[in-house]
Amino acid sequence: MDDIPLGKAQAFEVDEDLTIAVFHTDDGFFALDDVCSHAQASLSEGVFADGIVICPRHGGRFDLATGKARGLPATAPVRAFPVKVEGDGVFVDPDV
Repeated sequence: MDDIPLGKAQAFEVDEDLTIAVFHTDDGFFALDDVCSHAQASLSEGVFADGIVICPRHGGRFDLATGKARGLPATAPVRAFPVKVEGDGVFVDPDV
């Protein structure tokens, strides 16, 4: 938990085909596929607030809880992953 301060995000490479962005919000931690579905941009580098992350490349918007596209030019969702907080650890299940 200490590695991702409140209001920040961080990308974690799971394998060569998957990088997961973990976001720390007032509502807890959320995890999405780090790659925007519209263009090859890192969502962990985007701005996020009110449950939405904005892609830094073209401004597509995604729901942090579900991964659904919430604003053009993004129309396809990104994968959302379950997050579990135990003690000081934040665990993401990449097998969903």
